[in-house]
Amino acid sequence: MPNLIPRQLLFGNPDVSQIQISPDGQWISYIAPSEGVLNVWLAPAGQLDQAKVITQDKKRGIRSHDWTLDSQNLLYVQDKDGDENWHLYILPVEGGEVRDLTPFPKTTVEVLGVSWDEPGKMLVGLNNRDERFHDAHLLDLATGQLTEVFRNEKGYLGFVTDFELKLRMTAQYNPDGSITYFEITSEGETKKFLEVKEEDVMATGPKGFNQSGSSLFFTDSAGRDTGALYRYDLKKGSRELVIADDRTDVGGILTNSLTGELEAVTFTDERKTWKVLEPMLQGDFDFLAKELHGDFEISSRTKDDQKWVVREFQDDGPSSFYLYDRKNQKLQFLMVSRKALAGTPLAPMKPVVLNSRDGLKMVSYLSLPKEVKGDKPEKPLPLVLLVHGGPWARDGWGFNPYHQLLTDRGYAVLSVNFRGSTGFGKKFVNAGNFEWGRKMHDDLLDAVEWAVKEKIADPAKVAIMGGSYGGYAALAGLTFTPDFFACGVDIVGPSNLNTLLSSIPPYWTSGLQLFYSRMGDPRTPEGKQLLEERSPLNYVEKIKKPLLIAQGANDPRVKQAESDQIVMAMKDKGIPVTYALYPDEGHGFARPENNLAFMAVTEAFLKRHLGGEAEPVGKAFEGSSIQILEGKDAVPGI
Repeated sequence: MPNLIPRQLLFGNPDVSQIQISPDGQWISYIAPSEGVLNVWLAPAGQLDQAKVITQDKKRGIRSHDWTLDSQNLLYVQDKDGDENWHLYILPVEGGEVRDLTPFPKTTVEVLGVSWDEPGKMLVGLNNRDERFHDAHLLDLATGQLTEVFRNEKGYLGFVTDFELKLRMTAQYNPDGSITYFEITSEGETKKFLEVKEEDVMATGPKGFNQSGSSLFFTDSAGRDTGALYRYDLKKGSRELVIADDRTDVGGILTNSLTGELEAVTFTDERKTWKVLEPMLQGDFDFLAKELHGDFEISSRTKDDQKWVVREFQDDGPSSFYLYDRKNQKLQFLMVSRKALAGTPLAPMKPVVLNSRDGLKMVSYLSLPKEVKGDKPEKPLPLVLLVHGGPWARDGWGFNPYHQLLTDRGYAVLSVNFRGSTGFGKKFVNAGNFEWGRKMHDDLLDAVEWAVKEKIADPAKVAIMGGSYGGYAALAGLTFTPDFFACGVDIVGPSNLNTLLSSIPPYWTSGLQLFYSRMGDPRTPEGKQLLEERSPLNYVEKIKKPLLIAQGANDPRVKQAESDQIVMAMKDKGIPVTYALYPDEGHGFARPENNLAFMAVTEAFLKRHLGGEAEPVGKAFEGSSIQILEGKDAVPGI
């Protein structure tokens, strides 16, 4: 066996994630394993060696947490076995029991706003009255009392709050796919603020208010291609452009936590770049850019803004966390996300800009085995086309465990921001409208053709793999273009677009028009027919190449039926398929035991059909709920 990187190092629990500093600067908290399950840890600032685990989750693990503004409590959200009914939990720092602040069945919480003036309260959205819509409530963190402040009976999309815990803005889809934004008055009434055309919806929306509530920051692509950042003066009724880029939409926004004023923004083309808007921070960003080698983000700040937790991203190594002292301009290393990989030679990720057949520029990312010197291998390699989900999302530069494992096994890996991906302007995202399984798929084929032409990829050994929309792309690849790919791996991908749209979570009801105006409207004969034509389930008989399907039984977005029905159709036609089901997972796999089991199956599957290397299955199934319902014999070692 070659010296392969163990799956455990890439897909097991990280050593640490989500480091936060308390607003008063006295504590450092983070997520790390305890007895093999991710939990919240707490340490005095400057004394990480005294860290103690303060939550006791034994099964699914905690993925994110935050501080209350008074530094007295930690908050986290958690669902049950992937059902995405997120509950909000609170834990006192000085000791005490964890409390569920939203103990309602079939309810998912949305945190709407917090205020320095009332740190013991917050605004939350809850769909416990009507599972379709979230009502706004004022939550008392000490008592758990919930007071309804806005009943959402008209299907508003969500709410924007100000620094005084007042609801200020909401929005609603219109039948033509446009969105109307409304101001919420002090009497709880709504009045029209802005009408956004359907073509501008994806790059337009409120980013928040300043402390006085007189300014609203808003991104908008009207009259231009990319989403720009504007400041609305609500007293004068005027608008001014703050910053824009002709290549990409405005990305992340950094605001002062006390004043709400803009400080910096990010733009992400091939890599992330910061644009500093507050001159007093320019020296800090210059220092960080000089000291750090990868991209970085500011993930946590103290109330006095003197201490920052900074996360550095690399492509060929795990991310690292630092504590930055602004006054002394000192950067202190805290922890690395995966210690065993620090210093291990890993594969770099190279940004490449590819051309679609109709002239669109597609920012993509290519990884080659670390043994390859230069931009090309000596001879074409088997290639895994790794397709992102969404599809209204994007791939980015940085450490990617799939890229690392697959390149380590001898494959080239290519991730493509195909049309419909977000962040590259409205022309690019809108070019994906009604193009599921057509031009969006053509973009993926064009990217593979580029890799073949450049002698990077062996055309006879190309796999298509992805989750959610990426899973759909894998099914589309094996049905719409049955001779193009050598095999496919579908993770929680929809097989029938009509049944997908008829079974989405109830609380997505307010946003259904987004799907209708970009995929096809099943309420009309034309839309229903379009969705039928783009559904891989209806072309099962065309499948010629091996297919691996993985599904979470509790997935609320892409129901288990999406995988069940295509597996059954393949069985009925005598077409082999391997089907892995996880009874305790949802839309993707959260438990590391399940991730490790799935990657063991995937490695063995790809080795058989592409010829790369694979770590033996060994004990990869220990602790996993994996059920191989079909095709066990088709994958060696399982």
